[in-house]
Amino acid sequence: MVTVKHSGNFKNTEKFLKGAEKLNLRTILESYGQQGIQALSKTTPVDSGLTSTSWKYEIKVSKGSASLTWTNSNIINGVPIAILIQYGHGTKNGGYVQGRDYINPALQPIFDKISEDAWTEVNKL
Repeated sequence: MVTVKHSGNFKNTEKFLKGAEKLNLRTILESYGQQGIQALSKTTPVDSGLTSTSWKYEIKVSKGSASLTWTNSNIINGVPIAILIQYGHGTKNGGYVQGRDYINPALQPIFDKISEDAWTEVNKL
């Protein structure tokens, strides 16, 4: 047999949850989205410059979740150029162009800042 005893109340838990409801996630994520665009634009290898200037971000906030996604609109013949630069690609004559990891190093400081700031916000509640 398992017995559970409880004393006290859930006042602190309820206070935390009510505070969390008041957070304006869209505003917070807008700042990070812009920081990500700046970092990606700065680190994207430049040939014509089109890929570097084609970064955007999307924010989706729904009940219980929020997401921030960076996208690049430089697509030629259905092929996303930012991905070719990141991972490499074959050439018409059978050669191969080595990828260059520029996305992860550009966004890692943003991810670290999001994590740090989120933890700070949670501890305020």
